[in-house]
Amino acid sequence: MSSKIRDSKQRGFTLIEVMVALTVVAVTLPALLFLLSQQIDGTAYLRDRSVAQWVAADRVAEVRLAVAKQRSARPGIIAGESERAGRTWYWQSEIQETPVPGFMRLTVTVTGEDTDDDSVLFTLDAFLNAEVVDAPS
Repeated sequence: MSSKIRDSKQRGFTLIEVMVALTVVAVTLPALLFLLSQQIDGTAYLRDRSVAQWVAADRVAEVRLAVAKQRSARPGIIAGESERAGRTWYWQSEIQETPVPGFMRLTVTVTGEDTDDDSVLFTLDAFLNAEVVDAPS
């Protein structure tokens, strides 16, 4: 009968074991929640960057079509906005001359806000085959 009494006393957890387990959970749970929020932020940034890449590619295609039609390009900066994924994206395209005659460099930058700071999400460079047209003075 003494073996039955000993077995019944050894079932379950002691108060110390429960407190240690709760302490471990209390320490690890906030760390897991912090990592989860970082993952969500990273996913949102990658989504924004992907859409910004589409906006830049669309702008390059537009400029290439216009240059192909006119067979010339005027150096300068043009800014605008585009609606994608339920949001307004702001782009700026700059056409510059290159040392190689007949080639122009097109740089398109895309931001999520209409600001001039360093919040550029994506920059795309392309080259155009076009004659240079001087800007009117």
